[in-house]
Amino acid sequence: MTNSVKIPSNIKTFFIEIGELSYFAGRFFKEVFSRPFEFKELLRQCYNIGNRSLLLVGVTGFILGLVFTLQSRPTLANLGVESWIPSMVSISIVREIGPVIIALICAGRISSGIGAELGSMRVTEQIDAMEVSGTNPFKYLVVTRIMATTLMVPLLIIFGDAIALFGSAIVENLKSDVSLVLYFNEVFNALKFTDIFPATIKTFFFGFAIGLVGSFKGYNCKKGTVGVGEASNTAVVYTSMLIFVIDFIAVFVFDIFFEI
Repeated sequence: MTNSVKIPSNIKTFFIEIGELSYFAGRFFKEVFSRPFEFKELLRQCYNIGNRSLLLVGVTGFILGLVFTLQSRPTLANLGVESWIPSMVSISIVREIGPVIIALICAGRISSGIGAELGSMRVTEQIDAMEVSGTNPFKYLVVTRIMATTLMVPLLIIFGDAIALFGSAIVENLKSDVSLVLYFNEVFNALKFTDIFPATIKTFFFGFAIGLVGSFKGYNCKKGTVGVGEASNTAVVYTSMLIFVIDFIAVFVFDIFFEI
């Protein structure tokens, strides 16, 4: 007799979901280049995602800049290198802290919203009605949302980084009487192409992950109205985990690339 190895159900479910998500992503890349192109719906989604998240991202970035500078300043002051604050804060925020924190905020705000919206449409059979009427619901609902998040999340992160640096400049102006012009001169002197380019590129992947997971969870929602809440919650959890994975891969790859 041969002893069969039993795979735990949660691990099996995880790998099945990874496969379904990969198929879902493949279908997106197939549909995104086919006609008809839903430009009007894409613009509407871009406006909704960007406009409704702007205040939240701005407040988050401003507080991030304030807190990070206030926490870092005493240590640098003890070492006698207060002049390094603009360069240290700008590099830290632009390269890592800003993109990741703001992407997580967008995951909670955008991914959960997409999951709940598409999930409610699925359980109320609106998506089924679109299929019966001859409309391609995947093209209209999913492709436009994933494209919108891929385009808008990088812009939100750039906006959040700028507000964070402004908050940091205010702290330095109040604590050390450093003018805004001098502060931002130091910021721009410290930032290099190798700081900005990798940080910007990975934000597009953050946006794609936010739209993909939220759409996947909502589009495949089951279990009635209970499933809508479950889709919204799991979309945030999965997206947050995926953001950290993408960030690790991006940092690892770009570190090797720019070393070479």
